[in-house]
Amino acid sequence: MDTKKTPLFEEHRKLNAKFGPFGGWDMPISYSGIIQEHNWTRNSACVFDICHMGEFIISGPKTAEALNKIVTMNVKKMPLESCKYGFMLNEAGGVIDDLIVYKIEADKFMMVVNAATTDKDFANLKEHLPQDVILKNVSGEIAKIDLQGPLSGEIIKDVLSVDVSPLDYYTFSSYNFLGQENIISRTGYTGELGFEIYVEADKAVELWSKLLKDERVKPAGLGARDTLRLEMSYPLYGHELNDETSPLEAGLKIFVDLEKDFIAKDILLKKQREGLKKRLVCFKVNSRRAPRNGYKILKNNNEIGLVTSGSFSPSLGYGIGMGFVSSEYKEAGTMITLTDSKAQLEAEIIKRPFYKNGSLRHPITRK
Repeated sequence: MDTKKTPLFEEHRKLNAKFGPFGGWDMPISYSGIIQEHNWTRNSACVFDICHMGEFIISGPKTAEALNKIVTMNVKKMPLESCKYGFMLNEAGGVIDDLIVYKIEADKFMMVVNAATTDKDFANLKEHLPQDVILKNVSGEIAKIDLQGPLSGEIIKDVLSVDVSPLDYYTFSSYNFLGQENIISRTGYTGELGFEIYVEADKAVELWSKLLKDERVKPAGLGARDTLRLEMSYPLYGHELNDETSPLEAGLKIFVDLEKDFIAKDILLKKQREGLKKRLVCFKVNSRRAPRNGYKILKNNNEIGLVTSGSFSPSLGYGIGMGFVSSEYKEAGTMITLTDSKAQLEAEIIKRPFYKNGSLRHPITRK
């Protein structure tokens, strides 16, 4: 699969003939409008093309032990058929990528990584894994299609004849549909109940089409995916996370196991001991106007940081965003000003997340 073109490109082009531009990897910014797709995800279910993501299979003797030294989470303690979110770090403690690891067998894992970092992630793993561990890039063989929304569990049962109700949050299992065994996991990035469906690449169009035949399902593009994750205060690589930012500065210590050894653990402990110079904060604007990536963050007319993500929140009705500030200004309730050369917005730092009414951890409807 060409990493710049999803297997669903022609399907997107048909659906998107009347609507806005395509984004990265030839996926639409939207099909029917960002706000409409955002709200449909919150109330019913939307299907997202995530085929561009990278997938690696890592297996062989002592794979768990070797992988444990590279990622920040403890994969040795993971139960079978569970997933875990975490990071690969460089020697300076910066984030090479944020990722999810799937434990398929005791010494067999699938790692799902960001599209733009797939090559450097693979190179980093190849450099640090011992020779007897088998590393395979299967990104071109696997298509990943996500169904997100409070009705997603019952839709999967109705459309694919698969009962995913036993799946707990951050678990997965193998199911037979479309004539093959496929993995379905329950994680999500929208704040709603959600599932990731992995099929062979040549089954992507069939799966996409079957889901969209259900009137409860609509397609959603890159725009809604961004507003949904931002309302949940979820970081995006290249915005809140990068090679120069540690998980501690991004407020993601919960995904770092400092009780085990891994690359740059000593650097993180030193940062923690000496105190972090910058911290990621969430802020709401006192109007519908949206801050944007790169806006300066001011306090008493002094620059204290930069906005990394910002948007109008369709669920809340006002502008929201995230950005890094000097640590002394990180407390909720701090009033700040966001500005570029044209706009000046007043905002307040608040506790994450922005949106608190999602169905993310709700029990799955059983029929």
